[in-house]
Amino acid sequence: MFIAMSHFKVRPEKEAEFKNRWLEREVLLNTASGFLMIQFMRGNVFPDYVAYASQTVWTSREAYEAWRKSELFHAAHKGVGQREALTLEKRAFSSYEVLRTVIGQEQAA
Repeated sequence: MFIAMSHFKVRPEKEAEFKNRWLEREVLLNTASGFLMIQFMRGNVFPDYVAYASQTVWTSREAYEAWRKSELFHAAHKGVGQREALTLEKRAFSSYEVLRTVIGQEQAA
């Protein structure tokens, strides 16, 4: 399993617009081969920004890389960076190979 994460420092006065863009946009990922899940998260509030993150979970790094090279990826990200900046800086990206997963009792039932 492979996880790709993006971290955002959202300008407080632009938070509602940023949140709406993520929550109201069409999700094209659910048709990508190897895609398992996406999560959009709101984090801590700081004096100059609000932390947000997105996480996608894939069957493998190869599945993720294939999606990044696909027409579907380009369609999903069309126009990114061409509008007013809602964040303090560019997103920070990190990726992880999952080495171990422990399932909670409630999820396993």
